[in-house]
Amino acid sequence: MDKKLNVRATVKDGFAIALVNYLSLVAVVALYAVSLFIPYINVGTTIAMASLPAEMAKGGAINPLFIFKKEYRRSMGEFFILQTLKSGAISVGFLFFLIPGWVISVAWSFANLLFVDKDMAPLDALRESNRMTYGNKWRIFFARTVVGCCMFVAIVLVAGIFSIGSVGWLMRIGDFLIILLLIFSIPALYGVNASIYRQLSSGEILAEEPKVEVVKEAAAEAAAE
Repeated sequence: MDKKLNVRATVKDGFAIALVNYLSLVAVVALYAVSLFIPYINVGTTIAMASLPAEMAKGGAINPLFIFKKEYRRSMGEFFILQTLKSGAISVGFLFFLIPGWVISVAWSFANLLFVDKDMAPLDALRESNRMTYGNKWRIFFARTVVGCCMFVAIVLVAGIFSIGSVGWLMRIGDFLIILLLIFSIPALYGVNASIYRQLSSGEILAEEPKVEVVKEAAAEAAAE
C-alpha cells in the first residue's frame, strides 16, 4: 500500500458514517443481544457483527436485519478457522515483548471484513489484510486512538460543565448527555474502521480538505485570469 491514510480526514469521515448509522447501530446491537440466546443463529449474527464495518462502508444507513442473513451461518466453519489463526498468532506475538502482537493485530484487523465482504478464504484474507495495512499501521492506530480520546474529552467536559454548582436538574441533563456520548462511542469506532477499510480496499485515500486561505487564493487567481 503506497498511499498513506490521512488521520484527520479519516476520523471526520468515520464520524460522518457513524452519524448516518447511529440509530441503525443501536438497533443492530439490540437485535444481536437477543440473538445470543438462540443457538446456531448466534454464530451467524456474531460473524455479521465482526463484518459490520464492511457493511457500513458501502454507504448509506444499514438495515439492522442484515445480521440474520443465512450466508453468515453458512461460513461458520471457515470463520472459526480464521479466528483461531488470528488469536493464536497474536497471542504468540505478545509473548515477544508485546510489540509483535500489536503489529500482527493491526495487520490482520481487516481479515474478518475481507473474509465476509470479498468471500476470501481465511489465509487469503489474512494475507490481503496484511498487504492493505502495510505502511499504514501507525496511522490506523492513531485514527482509532483519536476517536477514543475525542469521546473521553467530550465526556469529561460534559461531566465538568453540568456538575458546576451541583444543581440537581443540571446534573441529570449531564448524565443523560454522557450516556448518549457513551452510546455514540461504539458507532464512532465502527465508523472509523469502516472509513479505513473503504479507503484501503478501494485504494481511494481521502485527502485533507484545503485550507480556507488556499481556497481564497485560488479563487482570486482564477478571477484575475
